Amino acid sequence: MQPWNSTGSGDLQGNSSDTGLGNVEQVLVPVLDAMILVLGVGGHSMVMVILCGRRRRGVGHVGPSPRSSLTVTGTDTLLVALSSADLLLLSMLPFHTIAIAMQRWPFGNLICRLVSFLGSACSSASAFTLATLATSRYLTVVHPARAYSLLSPRRVSLAAVLLWVPACSLAVPQLVFHSVGTPKRTPDGLACFSFLSHRDQMIYGLLHFFMAFLLPLITIAVAYGSIYMFLWRSRNAGRAPQVERYQSKVTQTSAMLVLAFTVCWLPSYGLMLDLLVDKRSDATGASPRYGSFSVFARLMATSSTVMNPILYVLMSEKFRQDLLRLFKRGGQRASGAVATTPA
Repeated sequence: MQPWNSTGSGDLQGNSSDTGLGNVEQVLVPVLDAMILVLGVGGHSMVMVILCGRRRRGVGHVGPSPRSSLTVTGTDTLLVALSSADLLLLSMLPFHTIAIAMQRWPFGNLICRLVSFLGSACSSASAFTLATLATSRYLTVVHPARAYSLLSPRRVSLAAVLLWVPACSLAVPQLVFHSVGTPKRTPDGLACFSFLSHRDQMIYGLLHFFMAFLLPLITIAVAYGSIYMFLWRSRNAGRAPQVERYQSKVTQTSAMLVLAFTVCWLPSYGLMLDLLVDKRSDATGASPRYGSFSVFARLMATSSTVMNPILYVLMSEKFRQDLLRLFKRGGQRASGAVATTPA
């Protein structure tokens, strides 16, 4: 449910059941988390500067037609929302990094609840935003006339905000039931852990899995499957004008974002589900056999916040051009500042 706070997984909270693994975590996890934090904050900050700059300039959305221009504006709005959710999620990372390094939760009960709530809400909002992005791409490619009437900038912006309502609703139990206590496997330390009842933990974990992972994933798969079938039929029919080639490239970029999200989060959710049905695990600690895999699952989930900016650069030629333009403008300002500095 959260990359660093999987349901019932004490290993992800710095309460490893294996002393050797705990020592490795204390050194390795802070180093990797620092890299993820720097790359994630830097990457998403550049993404937001570029996308917001496009809106201010009124360019960068130029597509093969006015319709594609409008719908790409909506896509950029959703990408800004996705980066905002990832940045907020990254802001929760240092709390868990410090807890793992210290092998205890030093921040108190209120911060435990707030961090758990925001982490869960941000991860859910990211999934909902990706599903909305896929639906937007489906309407743009398959039903452009309907997209032109539905995907106005105001409506897309409103949808991006309203997505936080179900995301925060799913996270409310994290705010209510999370607490700081002493787990059985950490006699001299405190941990920020979830529900005391295994039954309640299972109900909430399954609900979160279906609502914040499986349902968005099904929506995404259906949307992109329909898009590719539509483009395949169009190409076979000999109708492959510039618009369809353009839409195909944008759709591929969006599909890669979704694939990265799925691959990064699947180990964490898989671990969560296994822990929920594992009779040998309790609400505050993980079964010993999950030690190294729980570290891997946590690393994959936190890496999801870094993948999106990398994919923008690799998959989008327009984004690469905007990035080069941003660097050139920064270099010119730096040169101007040096030139005006008195000797």
